[in-house]
Amino acid sequence: MAEELYELLAAIQDDDYDEICEELGDVLFQILFIAEIYREKRAFDIKKSIDLIAQKMIRRHPHIYAKTTVNSEEELWANWESIKKGEKAQKNGANSISKASFSSILDSVPVGMPALMRSYKISERAVRAGFDWKDIDEVILKTSEELEEFKAALITGNKDDIAMEFGDILFTLTNVARLAGVHPEVALTSSISKFEKRFRYMEKVLFERGLSLKDVSRKELESLWDSAKTIKSL
Repeated sequence: MAEELYELLAAIQDDDYDEICEELGDVLFQILFIAEIYREKRAFDIKKSIDLIAQKMIRRHPHIYAKTTVNSEEELWANWESIKKGEKAQKNGANSISKASFSSILDSVPVGMPALMRSYKISERAVRAGFDWKDIDEVILKTSEELEEFKAALITGNKDDIAMEFGDILFTLTNVARLAGVHPEVALTSSISKFEKRFRYMEKVLFERGLSLKDVSRKELESLWDSAKTIKSL
């Protein structure tokens, strides 16, 4: 399922309609296949899944399907989280959220989600709870601080500290992206794609000369890279 989803995302990124259509079918097949396994176990069928998500969307959007009024995005998310807590309390057979049934606003972020995407979701949830930076400049300054801490960890040579400080840089940059209105996963995917295209161009040029990247000097590699940057399609 995860592999098929990534292939669909790649097709969407390329804006290839034919590929999107095909990959969407592959994802749909996996969904139906999983549903069929549980239907054969007499646990549930796909119709129940569809009914549940329809009910959930109606329940969580009272400003659309009922008479609730919201005056801001913050109020909308506050209502959303309140409704989710109510749903969880009902599932647990409780009428209110007590100390014994405490739940975090972060509980809904899947642990198995890719780290970069999960960091973005975690920071989003924290903001909804009222924990946020003053502005993007403050986060950029924090990124500089984290970079200095990373450099200090490199000097010590402690691998655990190095890994932790590097992770702090990535997490802080996730918040920079969020405040800039950019999703880090999408931004990184675009950068990787750009690098791949330019790198493949260099490989192809050298291949046509009967050479590989290891056969040329650093200066020539930099020249090839600069040439790749001038090609608009790359």
